[in-house]
Amino acid sequence: MHEILILYYSVHGGTRQLAEAIARGVAEVPGMLPRVRTVPRVSSRVEPALPAVPADGPPYVELEDLEQCVGLALGSPTRFGNMAAPMKYFWDQTAPLWMQGALAGKPAAVFTSTGSLHGGQESTLLSMMLPLLHHGMLLLGLPFTEPQLGATRSGGTPYGASHHGGADGLLAMTEEELLLAQALGRRLAAVARRLADAPGAAG
Repeated sequence: MHEILILYYSVHGGTRQLAEAIARGVAEVPGMLPRVRTVPRVSSRVEPALPAVPADGPPYVELEDLEQCVGLALGSPTRFGNMAAPMKYFWDQTAPLWMQGALAGKPAAVFTSTGSLHGGQESTLLSMMLPLLHHGMLLLGLPFTEPQLGATRSGGTPYGASHHGGADGLLAMTEEELLLAQALGRRLAAVARRLADAPGAAG
Protein backbone atom coordinates (compact mmCIF):
# COMPACT_ATOMS: atom_id res chain seq x y z
CA MET A 1 0.00 0.00 0.00
CA HIS A 2 1.13 3.56 -0.76
CA GLU A 3 0.19 6.61 1.31
CA ILE A 4 -0.91 10.09 0.25
CA LEU A 5 -0.17 12.74 2.87
CA ILE A 6 -3.10 15.14 3.34
CA LEU A 7 -1.65 18.07 5.25
CA TYR A 8 -3.87 20.98 6.25
CA TYR A 9 -4.50 23.80 8.70
CA SER A 10 -8.08 24.73 9.61
CA VAL A 11 -9.75 27.20 11.99
CA HIS A 12 -13.50 27.12 11.27
CA GLY A 13 -13.56 23.61 9.80
CA GLY A 14 -13.95 24.30 6.08
CA THR A 15 -10.42 23.27 5.13
CA ARG A 16 -10.76 20.21 7.34
CA GLN A 17 -13.94 19.14 5.54
CA LEU A 18 -12.14 19.46 2.21
CA ALA A 19 -9.28 17.35 3.59
CA GLU A 20 -11.75 14.65 4.64
CA ALA A 21 -13.34 14.63 1.17
CA ILE A 22 -9.92 14.39 -0.48
CA ALA A 23 -9.10 11.48 1.85
CA ARG A 24 -12.25 9.69 0.70
CA GLY A 25 -11.16 10.17 -2.90
CA VAL A 26 -7.69 8.80 -2.17
CA ALA A 27 -9.19 5.72 -0.49
CA GLU A 28 -11.21 4.95 -3.64
CA VAL A 29 -8.01 4.17 -5.55
CA PRO A 30 -6.86 0.56 -5.02
CA GLY A 31 -3.57 0.27 -3.17
CA MET A 32 -3.69 3.85 -1.82
CA LEU A 33 -4.23 5.10 1.74
CA PRO A 34 -4.67 8.65 3.07
CA ARG A 35 -2.44 9.85 5.92
CA VAL A 36 -4.05 12.98 7.41
CA ARG A 37 -1.92 15.47 9.36
CA THR A 38 -2.16 19.09 10.55
CA VAL A 39 0.15 21.83 11.82
CA PRO A 40 0.04 23.67 15.18
CA ARG A 41 -0.92 27.33 15.51
CA VAL A 42 1.75 30.00 15.76
CA SER A 43 1.54 33.10 17.94
CA SER A 44 3.26 36.47 18.18
CA ARG A 45 3.05 36.24 21.99
CA VAL A 46 5.12 34.09 24.33
CA GLU A 47 2.81 31.30 25.41
CA PRO A 48 3.14 27.85 26.98
CA ALA A 49 4.16 25.23 24.46
CA LEU A 50 1.35 23.34 22.75
CA PRO A 51 0.99 19.68 23.70
CA ALA A 52 2.90 17.29 21.48
CA VAL A 53 -0.39 15.68 20.42
CA PRO A 54 -3.47 17.77 19.50
CA ALA A 55 -6.51 17.48 21.76
CA ASP A 56 -8.57 16.29 18.79
CA GLY A 57 -8.21 15.72 15.07
CA PRO A 58 -5.16 14.33 13.26
CA PRO A 59 -1.60 14.36 14.66
CA TYR A 60 0.84 17.16 13.90
CA VAL A 61 2.92 16.59 10.80
CA GLU A 62 6.57 15.58 10.96
CA LEU A 63 9.18 15.77 8.21
CA GLU A 64 9.13 11.97 8.06
CA ASP A 65 5.52 12.13 6.87
CA LEU A 66 6.68 14.03 3.80
CA GLU A 67 9.56 11.63 3.20
CA GLN A 68 7.37 8.54 3.45
CA CYS A 69 4.40 9.65 1.31
CA VAL A 70 4.17 9.08 -2.44
CA GLY A 71 2.02 12.19 -2.94
CA LEU A 72 0.80 15.28 -1.08
CA ALA A 73 -2.45 17.24 -0.81
CA LEU A 74 -1.79 20.59 0.91
CA GLY A 75 -4.56 22.77 2.34
CA SER A 76 -4.90 26.09 4.16
CA PRO A 77 -7.52 28.77 4.71
CA THR A 78 -6.99 32.06 2.92
CA ARG A 79 -5.19 34.87 4.73
CA PHE A 80 -5.22 37.99 2.54
CA GLY A 81 -4.81 35.88 -0.59
CA ASN A 82 -2.04 33.77 0.91
CA MET A 83 -1.65 30.58 2.93
CA ALA A 84 -2.06 30.89 6.71
CA ALA A 85 1.01 31.61 8.86
CA PRO A 86 1.09 28.19 10.60
CA MET A 87 1.36 26.41 7.24
CA LYS A 88 3.99 28.83 5.94
CA TYR A 89 5.96 28.40 9.19
CA PHE A 90 5.99 24.64 8.70
CA TRP A 91 7.25 24.87 5.11
CA ASP A 92 9.98 27.28 6.17
CA GLN A 93 11.41 24.38 8.23
CA THR A 94 11.62 21.90 5.36
CA ALA A 95 15.03 22.98 4.05
CA PRO A 96 16.63 19.64 5.11
CA LEU A 97 14.25 17.80 2.78
CA TRP A 98 14.92 20.30 0.00
CA MET A 99 18.67 19.75 0.33
CA GLN A 100 18.13 15.98 -0.02
CA GLY A 101 15.66 16.31 -2.89
CA ALA A 102 13.34 14.12 -0.83
CA LEU A 103 10.13 15.41 -2.45
CA ALA A 104 11.38 15.78 -6.03
CA GLY A 105 9.18 13.96 -8.51
CA LYS A 106 6.27 13.34 -6.13
CA PRO A 107 2.83 14.58 -7.26
CA ALA A 108 1.03 17.24 -5.21
CA ALA A 109 -2.28 19.13 -5.16
CA VAL A 110 -3.61 22.07 -3.14
CA PHE A 111 -6.92 23.13 -1.57
CA THR A 112 -8.32 26.09 0.39
CA SER A 113 -11.35 27.56 2.17
CA THR A 114 -12.18 31.28 2.04
CA GLY A 115 -14.51 33.66 3.86
CA SER A 116 -15.68 35.36 0.68
CA LEU A 117 -16.24 34.02 -2.81
CA HIS A 118 -13.66 36.36 -4.32
CA GLY A 119 -11.44 36.51 -1.24
CA GLY A 120 -8.31 35.02 -2.72
CA GLN A 121 -9.14 31.37 -3.39
CA GLU A 122 -6.97 31.13 -6.48
CA SER A 123 -4.07 33.26 -5.21
CA THR A 124 -3.95 31.18 -2.02
CA LEU A 125 -3.80 27.98 -4.06
CA LEU A 126 -1.00 29.48 -6.15
CA SER A 127 0.88 30.59 -3.02
CA MET A 128 0.86 27.02 -1.70
CA MET A 129 2.28 25.79 -4.98
CA LEU A 130 5.45 27.88 -4.64
CA PRO A 131 7.27 25.83 -1.96
CA LEU A 132 6.14 22.63 -3.68
CA LEU A 133 7.72 23.78 -6.94
CA HIS A 134 10.96 24.59 -5.09
CA HIS A 135 10.90 21.04 -3.71
CA GLY A 136 10.56 19.69 -7.25
CA MET A 137 7.06 18.29 -6.83
CA LEU A 138 4.72 17.65 -9.77
CA LEU A 139 1.58 19.81 -9.45
CA LEU A 140 -1.87 18.53 -10.31
CA GLY A 141 -5.06 20.55 -10.65
CA LEU A 142 -8.67 19.80 -11.52
CA PRO A 143 -9.41 19.41 -15.23
CA PHE A 144 -12.60 20.72 -16.80
CA THR A 145 -13.48 17.12 -17.60
CA GLU A 146 -14.88 17.19 -14.05
CA PRO A 147 -18.46 18.39 -14.77
CA GLN A 148 -18.85 20.12 -11.39
CA LEU A 149 -16.04 22.51 -12.28
CA GLY A 150 -18.19 24.12 -14.94
CA ALA A 151 -21.38 24.01 -12.83
CA THR A 152 -20.16 25.30 -9.46
CA ARG A 153 -21.38 28.68 -8.19
CA SER A 154 -19.38 28.37 -4.97
CA GLY A 155 -15.90 26.88 -4.61
CA GLY A 156 -13.89 24.79 -7.02
CA THR A 157 -11.11 25.92 -9.37
CA PRO A 158 -8.81 24.33 -11.94
CA TYR A 159 -5.91 25.13 -9.57
CA GLY A 160 -7.32 22.94 -6.79
CA ALA A 161 -10.33 22.26 -4.59
CA SER A 162 -11.86 25.14 -2.64
CA HIS A 163 -14.78 26.06 -0.38
CA HIS A 164 -16.60 29.34 0.19
CA GLY A 165 -17.29 29.28 3.93
CA GLY A 166 -18.72 32.77 4.42
CA ALA A 167 -17.46 35.52 6.73
CA ASP A 168 -18.41 33.49 9.82
CA GLY A 169 -17.22 30.19 8.36
CA LEU A 170 -20.69 28.68 8.71
CA LEU A 171 -21.71 28.13 5.08
CA ALA A 172 -22.23 24.43 4.44
CA MET A 173 -20.08 22.63 1.92
CA THR A 174 -21.90 22.42 -1.42
CA GLU A 175 -22.27 19.21 -3.37
CA GLU A 176 -19.99 20.56 -6.11
CA GLU A 177 -17.28 21.51 -3.60
CA LEU A 178 -17.35 18.05 -2.02
CA LEU A 179 -17.37 16.19 -5.33
CA LEU A 180 -14.48 18.26 -6.68
CA ALA A 181 -12.41 17.67 -3.53
CA GLN A 182 -13.07 13.96 -3.77
CA ALA A 183 -12.14 14.01 -7.46
CA LEU A 184 -8.88 15.78 -6.62
CA GLY A 185 -8.05 13.04 -4.12
CA ARG A 186 -8.75 10.33 -6.67
CA ARG A 187 -6.67 12.04 -9.34
CA LEU A 188 -3.73 12.61 -7.01
CA ALA A 189 -3.80 9.02 -5.75
CA ALA A 190 -4.10 7.55 -9.26
CA VAL A 191 -1.13 9.53 -10.57
CA ALA A 192 0.93 8.80 -7.44
CA ARG A 193 0.23 5.08 -7.78
CA ARG A 194 1.33 5.03 -11.42
CA LEU A 195 4.55 6.87 -10.57
CA ALA A 196 5.31 4.76 -7.49
CA ASP A 197 4.69 1.48 -9.35
CA ALA A 198 6.61 2.50 -12.48
CA PRO A 199 9.66 0.36 -13.32
CA GLY A 200 12.74 1.83 -11.68
CA ALA A 201 10.75 3.95 -9.22
CA ALA A 202 12.46 4.55 -5.90
CA GLY A 203 10.97 3.23 -2.66
